[in-house]
Amino acid sequence: MTKEFTTQDALDYHSQDRPGKIEVKPTKSHDSQRDLALAYSPGVADPCMEIYRNSQDVYKYTAKGNLVAVISDGTAVLGLGDIGPLASKPVMEGKGLLFKIFSDIDVFDIEVDTHDIDRFVETCKMIAPTFGGINLEDIKAPECFEIEARLKKELKIPVMHDDQHGTAIISSAALINAVELVGKKMRDIKIVVNGAGASAVSCTRLYVSMGASKENVVMLDSKGVIRKDRTDLNKYKREFATEKDVHTLKEAIKDADVFVGLSKGNVLSKEMVKSMAFDPIIFAMANPDPEITYEDAIEARDSIIMATGRSDYPNQVNNVLGFPFIFRGALDVMATTINEEMKLAAAYALAELAKEPVPEEVNIAYHIKNLSFGRDYIIPKPFDPRLITHISTAVAKAAMETGVAQKPITNWEAYREELTKRLGKKSAFIRHLKSRAKSNPKRVVFAEAHHYKILKAAEIVSSEKIAIPILIGDEKKIRTIIKDNHLELSDVEIIDPRSPDESTRRKEFAEYYYEKRKRRGITLVAAKDQMRLRNYFGAMLVEKNYSDAMITGLTTPYPETIRPALQLIDKREGYQLVSGMYMIITENGPIFFADTTVNKNPDVNTLVEITLQTAEMVKEFNMEPRIAMLSYSNFGSNNGRIPIMVREAVAKLHREYPELVVDGEMQSNFAINNDILKEHFPFSKLYDGPANTLIFPYLSAGNIAYKLVQEISHAEAIGPVLNGLKKSIHILQMGCSVNEIVNMVTVAVIDAQCKEN
Repeated sequence: MTKEFTTQDALDYHSQDRPGKIEVKPTKSHDSQRDLALAYSPGVADPCMEIYRNSQDVYKYTAKGNLVAVISDGTAVLGLGDIGPLASKPVMEGKGLLFKIFSDIDVFDIEVDTHDIDRFVETCKMIAPTFGGINLEDIKAPECFEIEARLKKELKIPVMHDDQHGTAIISSAALINAVELVGKKMRDIKIVVNGAGASAVSCTRLYVSMGASKENVVMLDSKGVIRKDRTDLNKYKREFATEKDVHTLKEAIKDADVFVGLSKGNVLSKEMVKSMAFDPIIFAMANPDPEITYEDAIEARDSIIMATGRSDYPNQVNNVLGFPFIFRGALDVMATTINEEMKLAAAYALAELAKEPVPEEVNIAYHIKNLSFGRDYIIPKPFDPRLITHISTAVAKAAMETGVAQKPITNWEAYREELTKRLGKKSAFIRHLKSRAKSNPKRVVFAEAHHYKILKAAEIVSSEKIAIPILIGDEKKIRTIIKDNHLELSDVEIIDPRSPDESTRRKEFAEYYYEKRKRRGITLVAAKDQMRLRNYFGAMLVEKNYSDAMITGLTTPYPETIRPALQLIDKREGYQLVSGMYMIITENGPIFFADTTVNKNPDVNTLVEITLQTAEMVKEFNMEPRIAMLSYSNFGSNNGRIPIMVREAVAKLHREYPELVVDGEMQSNFAINNDILKEHFPFSKLYDGPANTLIFPYLSAGNIAYKLVQEISHAEAIGPVLNGLKKSIHILQMGCSVNEIVNMVTVAVIDAQCKEN
């Protein structure tokens, strides 16, 4: 495997800036003497006494319920062996980082300097009151079995040795789907397990729990097949000893359905693979070199389903798919253990998730055009944002059903929302938008359905029930793209404006367009020609209520894209113009920029109308607009055409719309930074909080600003949103991403909902 980094890169990553990978951060304010008195003495005495009176209150007043100990003795570190507790610390810190970024669980890594089982167990028991759970890590077999068993028996918090159960859970999910794909039954498959350490034993136990027959399992260690007549077996190996007359891997693998490798690289030959049963399943999980290379396995049998531990091959069995979310679910119900049912629930949830349409952000992260369930995708990818909701929920439910949950969950929808929020504030606004859209999905015309990005976005919004797509374009070409990319759009409506089947509707649309624009230079012949064009025909579908909204613009310059909408769709009552707005999604929530796309050099009245349109759209997103009218001047500090124009627009808004929270003219830093605004301009209407809506004095300023902010801060931009039209028509940025298209469709649906009401 060729590394994408050098040894020095790895050393620099761990040593530069602040050494290590994790830190402790305060979660409460600590800016004053009062804060410190509350945090420590004397204020800390009150929660101490509450916990003394009721020990369960420790979960209420401390971080115990979200704190996991990652504990190791350093005896089996990755593929490095017994390198000791100090050398294991980078791995344990890394585990802590994964816990935090994937499931928002805090971690203390603890490296224990002993090889003695009793001392190790006693150490864990003595520090257990600090933690909500214990993740045992990189402890060699067979000691790890006894350590885990004793701690699970003697402690009333979740304990899991991830090296055992992580691989078992993830590979079990892969096995469920692989067996289904080849049309076999779990109870019938013959399994060869090469390796007899902690992971191999736990994997095999879980496969048996799922229905595999122990009699159909042959396990091997470094000395060959584990047979009942061997006298050198510990009790864990004897659990899977066989009486079959096989002694070597070559003998055992013949006619086997499944090979599970948890041993060392390059022990499985192409000849052995050829001797397996039809549609063989190979999980070659030795790292960094699998038991057989992916290339050799495919060359030996093209019908193979293969998984490895590597990210550069399909179907990576990666423990990060499991442990963060298993502990998350266990902690959230205050489970007293992680039992077999909880592990099985995680495996089945993973297997089911692999069958659902894959979010585009996952495709992008792995540089894959379109993942879909099949031989090369039997388990989800680690960066799938849905893992936390699917796995944690399944684990929490299993804990409750088996009676080990001390804090049952009653509102599962609220719990899933809470889990999703743990992924960060930045996506909270988009989650809110999608929730709104899903409450009443609308028909949305995709006017450029000849493009893969558009079709992928259509698949996502359809799967997530955000919208009902209507695809515009050549049906044969669209169907080919759908088929070639394995998109789930078989039931979607496709309309070809040029098709003879659309002649009646095309004629109806042309006559309507002609009547509307005949005194604006449009002839009936021209109208008929233009109705063969996607953007004109799509806009007419919305205008005549065959659809509720339209998005377009991915492949067409903005002026050409917006023209059909302006010619065919009336303005909303009371409005004289159309304006453009962008939503910039920041870590602290959305900020709305207008006008960024339509009105180049507004006058006072135009600025006022842009402001009113933008305020109305902000309210559609259940937010109260707080509007700053921007300039290079602060409340008369400079004169000039722009400051005077903005000043007059603000005065008119104050006079005619006194309820609107709007102020200016002001510079952008004063609009966003409330502290300096209060210090210098305490009279401002924005005194009690920063602006969330910025009105720019001319188009070039707004256009430059949103693009600059988007690139520098890596903020997500949704837009341009068209305000002022009677119908929901929205234009995409040329070349935008699939996620941006999905977000734009979501906005279009909400806009259509509001216009309907």
